[in-house]
Amino acid sequence: MSTSFENTTTKSVDVNGTKFVFREMGKPGGVPVVLLHHLTAVLEDWDPRVVDGLAAKHHVIVFDNRGVGGSGGSTPKTVEEMARDAVTFIGALGFSKVDLLGFSLGGFVAQVIAQQQPGLVRKIILAGTGPAGGEGIANVGAVLQDAFGKAGTSNRHPKHFLFFTQTSNGQAAADDFLQRLKERTKDLDAPVSNETIQAQLAAIQAWGQGDATKLGTVQHPVLVVNGDDDVMVPSFNSFELARRLPNAQLSIFPDAGHGGIFQHHAAFVQQAVAFLEQ
Repeated sequence: MSTSFENTTTKSVDVNGTKFVFREMGKPGGVPVVLLHHLTAVLEDWDPRVVDGLAAKHHVIVFDNRGVGGSGGSTPKTVEEMARDAVTFIGALGFSKVDLLGFSLGGFVAQVIAQQQPGLVRKIILAGTGPAGGEGIANVGAVLQDAFGKAGTSNRHPKHFLFFTQTSNGQAAADDFLQRLKERTKDLDAPVSNETIQAQLAAIQAWGQGDATKLGTVQHPVLVVNGDDDVMVPSFNSFELARRLPNAQLSIFPDAGHGGIFQHHAAFVQQAVAFLEQ
């Protein structure tokens, strides 16, 4: 199996009559790491340094959930439905135990999977994310709109404003990250649709008004990671996750935003691999 996200083949699996697209890297065997991605993301939005770094030690699977990118069906408007679809996808691949890496919206999905299907999960990494009802989460639509406006007037990518700090270090990291996303040039995923974005925004807004009391029942080991200046899911939420989860450890990267795991990809991969192998 390929260890390079740039060259690995895009596959598909039938999930109750719906096609789900995915890629897998690394060494088969052991507990696979399933990556759950963010608002507006398709397969091409994963940082190849993060995927390849994890795949050097683990079997890694990235996929598009229902209605996203090249996957069929309609995107659900609740995190709970997204979690059920993810669980069904994992089952279609034949796995009975997985590790989860949930980034942003994917972190919401990972929390629900851990609560509803605890036996399926071994360990969890939650990056750039927060608990249900978390501070500022319901405002993500306005934050997104503001970033797209700034991107249009400055001729830059919205992720310059959404994922990275506005310091020179942060903006240089944004440039590097966006260049890495262009390394794969063949067999590219379909872009996200506007219908998907609207459904995801509805799910995030509902999550932002939800209740996190059940997090106390999650007994899995959890690594919570973020930058210290996240404008999408304010960094306070990472501290709140670590406080609420009974078996959590917290890592906060300096001068970093929502995409802290991409800005500090080498350190993050080192932390993640160590956590998964503890």
